[in-house]
Order: sequence, then structure tokens, then C-alpha cells
Amino acid sequence: MKIFYGVQGTGNGHITRARVMARELNTAGFDVTFQFSGRPADKYFDMEVFNGYQLKDGLTFNTHKGQVSYVKTALQAKPIRFVKDIGSLDLSGYDLIISDFEPVTAWAAKRQRKPVLGIGHQYAFGHDIPRAGGDPIAERVMKYFAPADIGVGLHWHHFGQPILPPIIETPAFPQSVQANKILVYLPFEDIGEVMTLLSPFENYQFHVYAPEPIASPYSHIQCKPLSRQGFQTDLYDSAGIISNAGFELASESLQLGKKILVKPLHAQMEQISNAAALKQLGYGHTMYNLDAAVIDEWLRHPHAVHVTYPNVAKVIVDWLKDGMPAMDADFTERVWEKVDVLQVSY
Repeated sequence: MKIFYGVQGTGNGHITRARVMARELNTAGFDVTFQFSGRPADKYFDMEVFNGYQLKDGLTFNTHKGQVSYVKTALQAKPIRFVKDIGSLDLSGYDLIISDFEPVTAWAAKRQRKPVLGIGHQYAFGHDIPRAGGDPIAERVMKYFAPADIGVGLHWHHFGQPILPPIIETPAFPQSVQANKILVYLPFEDIGEVMTLLSPFENYQFHVYAPEPIASPYSHIQCKPLSRQGFQTDLYDSAGIISNAGFELASESLQLGKKILVKPLHAQMEQISNAAALKQLGYGHTMYNLDAAVIDEWLRHPHAVHVTYPNVAKVIVDWLKDGMPAMDADFTERVWEKVDVLQVSY
């Protein structure tokens, strides 16, 4: 089977999920062409698993100091280029089209009357899951940005809906953790402001990853460039993370039993909803602004949650091999039966 797989490249979470899927699809013998859109070509890294991948401009959201701006997003969009990319993408030679919220692939398939399988967190919003921060624009973006005929939604909990657990790597639980080591990933915030915010907490070691790292004037704060291997190494033995409320990093952190503090992007329904879900489930803490008092309380809080998720990428690949039967309640229930929620203290 030949598969064309489009991936939204704006955030690293989509790419992280695609890496896991790529390995399982390759192992199963599928012939897959990957396409990424949403960021400049020189900003992609650790892409070796996607042999011969394609890049398009696509669409991306403008953010400034932790907030999405729909006005600037519209002004910076390249609608003519976007339409040309859709028109030039020939999908006739493929047996299956998959989109992880990637709009060029989704709309090209729609134009060529080819059904699209959507795999990703955003497709869970077609079901009754925790939602917050919604407005008419956000609702339309979620629905029409990268439409799919069949949606396989992913979330940290099923909420009684036919959705699946996250697609993540499933490493062994860390045998040792540095109780004062905190990983920080707030790529949409001002990095200097973030380091100033963390500077009073001298009893902790902060490893801050940033798209454009700057020199840290503080001995207990390291600022590092984006690197998948370095990031994973620091995540593995840290006690907790401070991040925006993206789905994939929180998923990996739950799998590893890390304390979680999220600061959702303002005016971004998905992240605000993710923060609400973490709070509802008791899986993490939330701050809606960069708040030293909230960080102080969270650092002192010893409790974390360890959620053991199965290899969902393999579940989906096996499902593809079986001809994509209906994902009914029995199917999803069998997957969720493999999930355990454990309590951790540091």
C-alpha cells in the first residue's frame, strides 16, 4: 500500500508523533511519502526517519508573547501560494491519504475526491471532550483547517468517546530522577522574560529549550537549542516540565511520570482545552500567565501522575493492515484496557 502522509510542522508535537508512526509504518512494509508544512525549511531538525520527505509553505499561526493573533495570521498567510500548492499536489498514485492536521494534503485530497484519514489530537475535538476558550473563529479553524473524512482522535483519557490514547514512544520508566531538575519549553514566550521569571528559584536546575537560545546570566539556568536527542535526555531524568499546553509533550511527560505545569497560549482553543483536561483529570497544573507564585507552589508540590500508554502507533498500523474496520466501542475499549494510571511522588 502506498500512503501519502501530511504533517503539520508548526509545532514539534505533530512531528514527534509522525516519527513514531513512520517507524511502525516502515516496519510493517508500507511505502510512505511524508509532507510537512507550516515552518521554514531550515527550522526542521532530526528528520532522518522521513526518507525523502516533501515541504510546503502551508499555513501557520502567528504568535507573540504567548498569544495567537488571528489578524497577523491572516496578514502573513500566502493564500495564492497555498492554493497553488493544493493544485500541484498529485495524489493519484496513492492508496491512502493521511493528514495529521496538515492543510495542503487534506485540501488537495478533497479537491481530487480522495478520502482522508485524519490522525491526531485535533480530531478528538469532533467528540464530547473537555473544551474551553472556544470562539466562532477557533471553532471554524478546528473544523476546516485540515478536514478529514475519517478522524482518529487522540487524548489522555477516553472521556467515554471512541478516541485512542496518545501516539508516543514508550520508553521504560526512569529508574532515577533528579528531584531539582526541571525541563522548560515555552517556545512562544519571550525567552529572556522566562529566565528572569525562573531566576529566584536557585535551588532548582532549569534546562530551557528555545528556538533561538540566548546566553543565560544565571548559573542554575541553562538555555539550549532545540534538539530531539538532547531534549529527550533532559526530559528522561527531570522531575517535571514547564511548557505551553501542547498535546504531545504532555503525553510524553505523563508516560514518564513527570510533574506538569502548563501555560496555554492565549486565544488558542486547543491549548486552553488541553489545560482544562489536565486539570479535570488531575494530571497537571495550569497557569494562564507567567506567574512566579504559581511556579513556586508547583515546585514545592511533590505529586505527579504516571500513565502507562500502549504502543498506539502499532495499534493503528495493524488496523490499517486489517482494512480499517470501524473503530467501535469494543475496539477502543480494548486499547484503553491497557492503560494504567499510577501516582508518583518526588
